[in-house]
Amino acid sequence: MPDSSSVARATTRQVTCSVDVALFAPRGNELAILLVSPSSARSRNRWSLPSDGIRNDETLDAAAGRVAKDALGIAPPLLEQSRAHGGPRRAAGVTQVGVAYFGLTHDASAARRGGAWFGISSLPAIPARAKEEIDVALSTLRGHIDRLPVAFRLLPATFTLSDLQAVYELLLGRRLHKASFRRSLHAAALVEATDEWRSEGRGRPAQLFRYAPPRRRRQRRGVRFDLLG
Repeated sequence: MPDSSSVARATTRQVTCSVDVALFAPRGNELAILLVSPSSARSRNRWSLPSDGIRNDETLDAAAGRVAKDALGIAPPLLEQSRAHGGPRRAAGVTQVGVAYFGLTHDASAARRGGAWFGISSLPAIPARAKEEIDVALSTLRGHIDRLPVAFRLLPATFTLSDLQAVYELLLGRRLHKASFRRSLHAAALVEATDEWRSEGRGRPAQLFRYAPPRRRRQRRGVRFDLLG
C-alpha cells in the first residue's frame, strides 16, 4: 500500500496563471472590442484578446491593468474581473488557470501596434475561449450596469438625460423607452440636476445633470436598467 507522501506527489500539479482582458469602447451605434495579433506564428487564429502571464511581484488586478495598458497605450477608466476558469493542459501534471477581466474606455482609436477594434456584431475568427470570454464579459458588464457607474465612464461631468440614455442603449445593445427610462433613472437616484442648461437645435434647452455618487444618494429601489424595454 503506497504511503501518503507518494500519493501527494502523484496528485500534485504545476499551476500556471494568466489574465485575459476584453476591452470595450463605443464605436458608432455599438460597442467595439480590442483584439490583438497573437505573438505565435503557429496560431490558427489571427486575432485574440490581450493576454499575458502574471509576474511574481503582481496581484491579479495589477497584471490585468498592465495587460490593458500595454494594449491600449493608456489605462482604461473601468477594469473589472468577470470570471476565472481552469483545467489540465495536454502536458501531464500542469493546470492552466485563466482569469478574465473586462474594461471600458472612451476611445475606439486607442490601440498599440498589433491591435485593432472590431464591432461585437462582426468579430473575426477568434479562439473559442476568447469568444466565450467576450460573451461572459458583456453579460457581466450589463449585469453591473445599475450597481456600478459604468455608463458615466463614457460621459463628461455634466450631460443631458438624452446623452445618458444613448450610452445605456449602447451598453445594453438595444433601444429603451424614453419615459420608462427616465422614471427608473430618478427612482434609482443615480443623477442629480444642475443649474445649467444646453441648447439643442430649435427645441427647448435641455437641463444638464451629473452623476450622484453613493455618499449623496438617497435609499435606492434597486431598479434594473438592463430589464427596461
